[in-house]
Amino acid sequence: MIPFIDLTRQHAALRTELLAAMAGVLDRSEFVLGGEGRVLEQELALTCGVRHAVGVASGTDALRLALAALGVGPGDEVLTPAFSFVASASTIVMAGATPVFVDIDPATYTLDVRAAERALTPRTRAIVPVHLYGHPAPMDAIVAFAGRHGLVVLEDAAQAIGATWAGRPVGNWGDAACVSFYPTKNLGACGDGGMVLTDRDDVAERVRRLRHHGDGGRYRHVELGYASRLDELQAAVLRVKWRRLGEWTERRRRLAARYGDLLRDLPLGLPVERREARHVYHLFTVRHAQRDAFAKALADLGVGTGVYYPLAVPNQPMFGGDERRFPEAWRAAREVLSLPCFAELGDEEVDTVAAAARKACEAI
Repeated sequence: MIPFIDLTRQHAALRTELLAAMAGVLDRSEFVLGGEGRVLEQELALTCGVRHAVGVASGTDALRLALAALGVGPGDEVLTPAFSFVASASTIVMAGATPVFVDIDPATYTLDVRAAERALTPRTRAIVPVHLYGHPAPMDAIVAFAGRHGLVVLEDAAQAIGATWAGRPVGNWGDAACVSFYPTKNLGACGDGGMVLTDRDDVAERVRRLRHHGDGGRYRHVELGYASRLDELQAAVLRVKWRRLGEWTERRRRLAARYGDLLRDLPLGLPVERREARHVYHLFTVRHAQRDAFAKALADLGVGTGVYYPLAVPNQPMFGGDERRFPEAWRAAREVLSLPCFAELGDEEVDTVAAAARKACEAI
């Protein structure tokens, strides 16, 4: 059996360092808003080329608090892709605003700027592009579009830390950006966590306040806030892993290139990397017109896979819309399948997956 992902391999290799880092936190007994978190914020700000990074409890909270810090609220509309994880849209609802769905580029699964133009209304306040699967959205075009229409830009970089567009890191383009440290991410905690990235002093200051019950200092609560702090144990774990992020990214890119060479003659849609992009392959996602049959055939051959995502966001039960209004998102939800692609995967395992994919294609 070749697993879709196996975190035990990563943690076995780092076990001594991880345990030492966690033991240091226990020795200091400083568990919230301590030194590990502050240093991690500095390291992530450096990675993404921004002045501020603010640790929070999850990627979802990063989106939720960043939207609030950017002034998005009731009466506002926010443009967001129709194909993503649900939090890209649900957090807009949490902010009191209305998500307005936009179809995607079928090659990269990122927001189609031309579709965003058609979705504009006088109430449009912001745009939330998603760097899905690790491929960056076309941020130069998105920032130009936002500038023409006076919109704030919040990058959802949950799956794309380390990616670049036109040589510039994701997280560095908009008014703010959000990162997730969910365990399966390219930089994953041993639990949950997230971060808001921004060059704007006002946004960073407000997120810091909002994550700590709106505290303006010395228990003086100046606005309604929330408890959303990245704890020190997770920050310590992430600092150990951050030192490997570059090599892990290069490994994912080599695995993706190997897959590309081995699968190119099969009836599969393969990932695309735009000329301006540096893809970090959080997921290696292919397309097949008979996705479910293809996934079953691979499972029968001992290969684990994942479907991200089986529903377009507008058709999630909580939204209850008609995803057929977004034909590319609708089609992607029925065709996408992610193959094993994690830094500890061996070349011979990629070869085995590719051979199984060939057999599966022949069988259906």
